[in-house]
Amino acid sequence: MKIIRNTLLLLALNLGVCAFALAQSSNDGSEVIGRWDLTIVIEGDDLEDLGLFRHGLMDAAGFPGWLEIKRSGFSTLVGYYVGYEGSARPISEIHYSAKDGKYHFTIPPQWMDIEDIYFEFTLKDNKLSGYKMLDGHKLEWTGVRAPSLIREKPPVWGNPKNLLDDNLSRWIVPENNKFRMVDGVLVNTEAGGNLVTNEKFDDFKLSVEFRYPEGSNSGIYLRGRYEVQIEDSPVNKTSNVSIGGVYGFIEPAVYAAKKPGEWQTYEITLVGRHVTIVHNGIEVISNRPIPGITGGSLDSNEGNPGPIQVQGDHGPVEFRKFVITPAAN
Repeated sequence: MKIIRNTLLLLALNLGVCAFALAQSSNDGSEVIGRWDLTIVIEGDDLEDLGLFRHGLMDAAGFPGWLEIKRSGFSTLVGYYVGYEGSARPISEIHYSAKDGKYHFTIPPQWMDIEDIYFEFTLKDNKLSGYKMLDGHKLEWTGVRAPSLIREKPPVWGNPKNLLDDNLSRWIVPENNKFRMVDGVLVNTEAGGNLVTNEKFDDFKLSVEFRYPEGSNSGIYLRGRYEVQIEDSPVNKTSNVSIGGVYGFIEPAVYAAKKPGEWQTYEITLVGRHVTIVHNGIEVISNRPIPGITGGSLDSNEGNPGPIQVQGDHGPVEFRKFVITPAAN
């Protein structure tokens, strides 16, 4: 009889704990946990006063952004944020008010000499809507859940395409372009516009040969959203902002760069979110998932195919090979 009583007591305690957990989870703001693709509206005086540049091929709906929300411990919400510029920045705490269903957090600026940036938002119908206060400007934004990009079948590779020709016929050339074809080599001698392919791609393999002078910086955006860094970075050799890495997210396992002025190679494979990067014959990233878009992206529509973008607004860089092999399926 005593055993039965103890069993019933234990069962009741378990049911009570479960009921409490369910009640708490339904009212603690945890519904926002996940990754979100953001669209931030910046236009008119806001755009001019903040000194931001809108690439002609950016999403007309607004500037791209990305937000990850997760739980730390039992109840604290934390996360990461990516704006139009810069890298993924940690959020120490996201506060939630059950009374009005509002969330808010603050992060320090990265590349601007301004006060901390304030965010406030709500969740409704599985979408986020809110605003950020950036240097006195109230910028409205919305967010949708980022797609998983899981592939059910492995890719079947199609035919390779050479993206370099004397007329740059496979690229959309911006007005402030500084790229030129010189004896079969794509050359950017100074900071100018970014090149964007006139074709969009889903999954692909990309084979590139490049070089840069001492101290220079460039990058290749996969689907126009995920930057693979090209930079003379002898100090930060294996950080997530160094050459061989996915900017702000994935660091290379080893530093495989050659000296400035020497030709180097990238063999990049992107399938869904998963990327593999072979730098100068060394696999520095092996089938790692990219969490979200990086700063400088064209849009945040991660579920759609996108172009290849070459960064020309930072520093000199040259390419003598640029071949893409799209998936045929």
